[in-house]
Order: sequence, then C-alpha cells, then structure tokens
Amino acid sequence: MLNGAKYYIFSSFFKYILINIVIFIGLIWLSQILRILELQNSISDQIFDVVKTTSLVLPSFINPLMPFLLLLGSFFLNYKINLNNEIIILKQYLEIKEISNLILFLFVGIILLYFLNNEYFSIKTYHKYKIEELEIRNNLKLGVPSQNEFHIENELSIFFDKQEDDVFYDIEALIYQEGQFIKSNSVEIEISKRDFNLVFQYGERLLLNLDEKSKTNFDKFTYSIKNRDVEELLMDKEHFNTFDLLNHSNKEFVNHGHNRIYHYILNIFIIFTVFKIIFFYSPKSNLFNKFLNIFLLVLSLQIINSYTLYLLNNEKIVIFYYYLINCFLIISYFFTLNKIIK
Repeated sequence: MLNGAKYYIFSSFFKYILINIVIFIGLIWLSQILRILELQNSISDQIFDVVKTTSLVLPSFINPLMPFLLLLGSFFLNYKINLNNEIIILKQYLEIKEISNLILFLFVGIILLYFLNNEYFSIKTYHKYKIEELEIRNNLKLGVPSQNEFHIENELSIFFDKQEDDVFYDIEALIYQEGQFIKSNSVEIEISKRDFNLVFQYGERLLLNLDEKSKTNFDKFTYSIKNRDVEELLMDKEHFNTFDLLNHSNKEFVNHGHNRIYHYILNIFIIFTVFKIIFFYSPKSNLFNKFLNIFLLVLSLQIINSYTLYLLNNEKIVIFYYYLINCFLIISYFFTLNKIIK
C-alpha cells in the first residue's frame, strides 16, 4: 500500500507534466513551422522536412518553461487528490520518512533531467536544428519545383523531366537577364558561401542579347545567382552549455550563463514549492485562487529577471546586483508562498 501510494503520486505528477509539455511545446512547434515557411511559399515538397527539423528545437524550449511545467503539474495533481479527498488518505498512510524519501527521489530526478537537457541534449539538437533550418530557408528562397517546372523570380526558369534530390534531368532553362537558353542532360543546385550555383552538365547554350549572339556546346557550365541573401549559421547563446557561456569572450553570452545559474536556483525553489502544493489541503473553492496567485508570483519573477538581464546586458547594473535582486525576490516569493499555503 505504501509503495503504491508513492508510485501513484510520482506517476500522476509526471503524467500532468507530460500533458502540459505536449500542449505548450505543441503550440511552440506549430509557431516554429509557420515561422520557417512564412506562409508565402509552396510547401508541398518541404512540409515534411520543416516538421522534422522544427522538432529538433523543442528541447531548448523546455528549459525556460520548466518552472511553469512543474507548477502546473503540481496544481493538477493537487486538485485531483483534493477533489476526491484522496489527500487525507495519502497523509494517513504516508509517514514523514516516506514522504521525505519521495521528495528526495523527485528532487534528484527533476534536477538531473533538467541538467542533462539544459547542458547537453537541447544544445546538441539545437545545433542540428539551426543547420537544417538554414538549409530549408535557403531552399525556400530558391523556390520549390512543381509540375516539372522550377522558377527563381526575376532570374530563370527550368523545365525538366525528372528530379532526384537537388539534381534535375533532361532540362531546358531560360536565363532572363542574359538572354540565354540552355538545353542539357542535367543541372544540379549548389549553395556556395553567399551564392546559388546551377551546375549544368553536357549540353548546349544559346546566347541572344545586344552584346553577343552565339551558340556553344559544353561539358560543364556553372551559372551563379549572386546577392540572394543566403543565410549563414551564426553561433548564438543556445549553442553553448553554461560553462562555455561563462567563459565566452562576448559579454552578453557570459550574462546569459549567469542567467542559467539563476534558473537553476529558481527551479530548486520551485521544486520545494511543488512538494508543498502536492500535499496542500484546502476547500476546493479556494484552490483556484491560491494556484493563480502562486502562478502569477512565478510569472512576476521571470518578468523581473528578464528586465534585470536587460539591465545587465546594457551595463546598467553589475553581476553582483543581478544576483542580489533576483535572489532576494526568490526568497521573498518563498515567504509569500508560505502565507498562501499554510
């Protein structure tokens, strides 16, 4: 019975956290898909790649949402066991020592999962996401082949019989600005530095413009489209773990590393909040207001932290005052929480 009670609390708590992750991360996932597509391109051939690629960024969104995910999981669990008066039975069957063991187990498990995701897993998937995202966005800038036609606005049109990845076969191409008509066995699209290159293999080229009129055969002909704003990979803060951020040459990266340390401190306090909420008993009519007050308190902490980080990045305050302000607010939050949950 005792093991069953502890398992019931453990499984129910993580079930509600998982439900909230699916809801919040699902909405974020959808927004990331729309952000990449920008709702202006034909996406029939790109949608699967976009969905797969955006899934890689989702672990990095769990880290800033962790306090709210933990709170919402404890709110739902407490409401459930209060609704059926199960909390009274659980308190009767669980001794202080067993509750302490459960708290320790949950504490270590949550911190370990948060640490691994924050310092390793989300960084690896985020780096892979950025590489694949840039590839997709650059491909979308080129255009999307459809119905054996491929058009790049104001540049050229390609008509082909079949396509395999980025290679088109049995093609006819019209290059507008230079007045060129090309017929070749194949053409391959390459992205090199800041240019799009079209590499034609084995064909003939007809050039008709005011400066030149000619017809030539070729084994290989490369046509480059310049100044198309090809995006390049930039290493932002999410590419680094906390230790690397603290030792980075860029001051904003260092400040972001301190911000991560703050979130470790905050999440430790949130975990203790979770335990108080789970075993808190109150008439059902008062639960919602108490939960709302706690949620708004944590939301206020995050807003103030974002503002102090902004001040830190703009050299309005120093690291000492950043920690002093935020740690003072966390301690004040914890005392306020004890007044809400008595």
